[in-house]
Amino acid sequence: MFTSPMPDVEIPEISIYDFLFASLTDDDAQRVALIDPASGAETTYGALRAQVLAFAGALAARGVGTDTVVALLCPNVPAFATVFHGILRAGATVTTINSLYTPGEIEKQLKDAAATWLVTVTPLLPQAKTAASASGIPDDHLIVLDGAEGHLNLRELLTEQSPAPDVSFDPATHVAVLPYSSGTTGNPKGVMLSHRNLVANVQQCRSNIDLRDTDRVLAVLPFFHIYGMTVLLNLALRQRASLVTMPKFDLVEFLTIIQNHHCTYLYIAPPIAVALAKHPIVDQFDITSVHSVFSGAAPLDGETAEIAGRRINARMLQGYGMSELSPVSHAMPYTRDDIPVSSVGTLLPNSECKLVDTETGAEITEIGEDGRTAPGEIWVKGPNVMLGYLNRPDATAETLDADGFLHTGDVGVYHEGGYFSIVDRVKELIKYKGYQIAPAELEALLLSHPKIMDAAVIGVNDEDKQEIPKAFIVAAPDSGLTEDEVMTFVAENVAPHKKVRRVEFIDAIPKSTAGKILRKDLRARETAAV
Repeated sequence: MFTSPMPDVEIPEISIYDFLFASLTDDDAQRVALIDPASGAETTYGALRAQVLAFAGALAARGVGTDTVVALLCPNVPAFATVFHGILRAGATVTTINSLYTPGEIEKQLKDAAATWLVTVTPLLPQAKTAASASGIPDDHLIVLDGAEGHLNLRELLTEQSPAPDVSFDPATHVAVLPYSSGTTGNPKGVMLSHRNLVANVQQCRSNIDLRDTDRVLAVLPFFHIYGMTVLLNLALRQRASLVTMPKFDLVEFLTIIQNHHCTYLYIAPPIAVALAKHPIVDQFDITSVHSVFSGAAPLDGETAEIAGRRINARMLQGYGMSELSPVSHAMPYTRDDIPVSSVGTLLPNSECKLVDTETGAEITEIGEDGRTAPGEIWVKGPNVMLGYLNRPDATAETLDADGFLHTGDVGVYHEGGYFSIVDRVKELIKYKGYQIAPAELEALLLSHPKIMDAAVIGVNDEDKQEIPKAFIVAAPDSGLTEDEVMTFVAENVAPHKKVRRVEFIDAIPKSTAGKILRKDLRARETAAV
């Protein structure tokens, strides 16, 4: 059993709203919480708290309460913080939806989460309206923040002055958020995270991540993703830092905002690190205000991290986690300079971790002569571990064992310096630019094509060592099916990050006697080809 080198922290038994806002001092209330670079508008902590309470009151006046699920389909804009925390303050559950989703993908999540309200913005209204209609959500339960005829908007809800409700629930068991994750296999499932899960993970992160009230954080990673939700939004609010919101990534815009708003702390995914390390345009901007860059959501190779750090003269840090862990379980502590950036750092406080041999099931504890253990699947136990998957006791039982350990599906090693590295995975999940892609979801779609007899999807590395989805296709005889045809078909039916980016035609998909796709054989084939 491995434990954190950091002392345990106190985790208060309160709601996430109380944790973030109840302790605001008069000085805190004057601090800038959110900056909209598009307009230059600034929102203070005091104004944000007032908006959160007003939005909670407006929802409560319409019957929203502890038994309500509200879906939020919104990019990174300041209003996201108001709406997200307003829903939670009303006692309801938030299910955040990827802004890039198609109407069909939105509908699937709305129905699975049993959402009865949907909040969105006008650029996303066409797909939101289609999905809401198909899910039985009426127009008066579809809120369009920036205004659309026939729908409630944020301004009218904030100005009606309905008081925030008195709500009562157990922070340890009441579901606060319901992000969707593929876990280690299969289609996306609702991850039930309690208020205590969210409070605990922010408290745990504060030990390893040195974010201060003087920092300006560029919020480019989406708030709807659990990484953005906890490590950007909630941690920054708890530390009274300023968040500069960015609705979508564009490298020039990203660098321009850093330069103009003097951002000091960046949370990124590996593709942005690649750009910082290699793209020539970076040299055209003054981003010397940045002192720290924290990468997560997918593995970042140490060489790229070191090149990026040297180039922009900033400290590069890395962490590890998954939605089911709220999401962080490991992070590089800011107090340690001896931990290589190729690692994911140390276990967070209040946590326990096992490494388990994937073949024998035996625990791995012995450190070898090379100063590290043999590889094993990472199992994590702590206050940030999810309650379970929504309406999926089978999937919950496969991931959470009777002792409370979450089986991550990722393979790591422990180093005698007290830190961990991720070296492989046993799970099928593909991580493209930090977004999860379930191979089973793409395979089901591919098999619906009349010219495709069989299909399998795995993750492979591109030229920048970033994982992309590759499809192996068994085409119908004499069908004349082409790679472009396959990729176009997928692109027309899924969000952009799920697109198949390579195709290989194959005579037969390797399968076990039970009919399970042998992805390790496909990966071996890919390695041999390289």
